[in-house]
Amino acid sequence: MNRTILTNVRIVNSTEVSKQHTDITIENGIITAIGKANLSTADEVHDFKGAFVSPGWMDMHIHLREPGFEHKETIVTGTNAAAFGGFTAVACMPNTKPAIHTRDVVEFIIKKAEPTVVDVHPIACVTKDRKGESITEMADLRAGGAVAFSDDGDPVHDSRIMRIALEYSSMYNMPIINHEEDLALSRPGHMNEGEVSDRLGLAGTPGIAEEVMIARDILLAELTGGHVHVAHISTAKGVELVRRAKKDGIKVTTEVCTHHFDLTDIEIEKRHFDTNCKMHPPLRTESDRLAMIEGLKDGTIDAICTDHAPHSIEEKDVEFIYAPNGILGLETAWGITCKRLIHEHGFSLPFIISKLVDNPRKILNLSVPEVKVGEKANLTVFTTDDTWTFESKHIKSKSKNTPYVGAEMQGKALAVFNKGRLHINQF
Repeated sequence: MNRTILTNVRIVNSTEVSKQHTDITIENGIITAIGKANLSTADEVHDFKGAFVSPGWMDMHIHLREPGFEHKETIVTGTNAAAFGGFTAVACMPNTKPAIHTRDVVEFIIKKAEPTVVDVHPIACVTKDRKGESITEMADLRAGGAVAFSDDGDPVHDSRIMRIALEYSSMYNMPIINHEEDLALSRPGHMNEGEVSDRLGLAGTPGIAEEVMIARDILLAELTGGHVHVAHISTAKGVELVRRAKKDGIKVTTEVCTHHFDLTDIEIEKRHFDTNCKMHPPLRTESDRLAMIEGLKDGTIDAICTDHAPHSIEEKDVEFIYAPNGILGLETAWGITCKRLIHEHGFSLPFIISKLVDNPRKILNLSVPEVKVGEKANLTVFTTDDTWTFESKHIKSKSKNTPYVGAEMQGKALAVFNKGRLHINQF
């Protein structure tokens, strides 16, 4: 029997924060006691000096790149980045090669992730090979372990296909996660369409390209009774559309990336066309950024995610218009979230935990872990007040495409415990 004791911690969940410091005893991966422990009986003792412990966080929107693009990221390096970020679970998008459109690819990813400390839940394609022409074998993909369906990286552009997909997925109570983009309106945009793009002379992607598709999907969800999940929402009007749909009882949920409530399109000008600021949807305006925070506050936005999208140095080190979209996000998510939402905007810690623990799993129909005797230990240990500078040494991803090197962060993810193992981060 292996007995690990996490001592001097404060337990927090989506409803409350414990006022008392306590110990958590874990035996063979199961929480066996919460309270003052006899430290001499443990195989391992870790004193976290008053840090918080919550159920393990989940990022429901990342790109692991494997299979097919291992030069950008692998399942091992991606889960290392997740663990550093405080995540014990991730859901990975299907724009791999081959795409996650058959059961064998779903099972390959799950099997490859087994030795890691992070649970990996594949999101399968809506359409075969993400071509938007015919839907995948959803029942078989679900049986293999897929938790949702998406063609992320591209939208399900054909409305008839989207309707059929919603009808089929509703039979299994699984969401369709759509990359909300009307391609005819958005391309060949390289950043947000607006004052900054005009000054820089870059073709822009207008917010309405996202909003038109969100509106279509809300109407199709209403028609079919299916569950639409709006991926990486980024515009104020998009948030308002979701807000109204929820009030009307339509089955729609959404997520926001940390960079969309932290940065704006002005970064591209300030940083002289730094391609690490190029992502899709693009960084928007200050009013859009504030709308993301308001959407989180009033419950319109259900989950916080990263859209962690690794690209190699060779791919990003080109002229802005030729660079691929995407930035890293797992390693910096908590430092940004804590700084922006807790310290600047007064969000409560339990409320943030609901966006990182409960809601992502509920959307994907996964069980929500608890810090409770008898439960498997699935834990994140973290602080909220530590101020630190994010440096290259903190990047655990195989790629380096982040604009946050040198940025001040607030709050650290100190450790995760999952699958019977404790992983402690080194800062």
